[in-house]
Amino acid sequence: MYLCSRICMMSLKNTWKRLGERFCDLTRWKIIDSYILRKFLGSVVYAILLLMAIIIVFDLSENIQRFMSKNIPVGEIITGYYLNFIPYFINLFIPLFTFISVIWFTSKLSSNNEIISILGNGVSFARFLVPYFAGAMIIMLISLVMANFIVPHTNENLNEFKYKYFGKQAISTTDLHIKNSANSYLYVQRWDRDNDLGYDFTYEEFDDSKIRLKIKAQMAAFDPKSQKWVLRHYLRREFINDREIVTTGHQMDTTFNVLPRNFSQDVFIAETMSYKELRSFIKEEKMRGSNLVSHFQIEQHKRIANSIGIFIMTFLGLSVSSRKNQRGVGVHIFMGMGLAFTFIFLQQVSTVFSVSGGLPPVLGTWIPNIIFLFITILSLKMAQK
Repeated sequence: MYLCSRICMMSLKNTWKRLGERFCDLTRWKIIDSYILRKFLGSVVYAILLLMAIIIVFDLSENIQRFMSKNIPVGEIITGYYLNFIPYFINLFIPLFTFISVIWFTSKLSSNNEIISILGNGVSFARFLVPYFAGAMIIMLISLVMANFIVPHTNENLNEFKYKYFGKQAISTTDLHIKNSANSYLYVQRWDRDNDLGYDFTYEEFDDSKIRLKIKAQMAAFDPKSQKWVLRHYLRREFINDREIVTTGHQMDTTFNVLPRNFSQDVFIAETMSYKELRSFIKEEKMRGSNLVSHFQIEQHKRIANSIGIFIMTFLGLSVSSRKNQRGVGVHIFMGMGLAFTFIFLQQVSTVFSVSGGLPPVLGTWIPNIIFLFITILSLKMAQK
């Protein structure tokens, strides 16, 4: 067994080595590229550690009273809260972290005349971009994995922690209409999210625009073991031709194409799903006619757009900071922060328009990237070559 594992490890190592050699041959990778790539990735890690430390300090100062009032153990705060809190904010701000890092270390290269030396020795500006491209690709892949697999899991754990110690947040759960199938609908006058109970429940089924079946119940509850809905104190009316069959009872078990989460009306539920689960969930919500589909679609597109934004922020930061400035690194950082906050502002505005302004979610999510892509291309054309 040990020998087999050693052979597999050696085979995997040799495969990666061959891939690395192939990449180096294709790109004509040099020592200077490795130097820039190390600077790039090292600066990103340093920026993440520094800014996350600041975020944690502010969050702890804000919530320490709540932690102490609930007598939450320190170990539980660290493992249950902050270890699930950190991945979300890293993935949320990773384009900003990348942007700041690129400006910082590229400005240092420029102020030390290293960029001038590289370009002055016959290296084209396009070739100079290769290690930046490689670094952006590595960070983008990490971001995609985090956004679609790691962060949904940590968000779910974080929600469980908050529910355990702080309780669920109150949300609007009255007068809910949900499409069960192509010709049937559900209505709940009030939904108790804490206990997964629906009050004043109505089910209607139509046949050629005429009602065929109607069930009213004082209360509807979902049984997770049997995966069935339990209707209590129900009135069942079935219309067959010109006859009406009325049935009443204290309890009836039945099935619907909905789950309790469909009644919760929680826009943040999408943040706890993997990309595949989210796509399936959006299809279900479209079929049911949910008015929150645009929120879920924004979350779906944001996971990809945020990662692609890493490339844009990388080359925008490079174009801003590659030219040597007599006033030093501070000018580059000041310009970069202005662009970064403009990018964040555009993201927020376009998201609002997608939710309430009639702008398609795909456009609302990608418009900031498209605008800044053109800005980046223009900046690269004017950058020092």
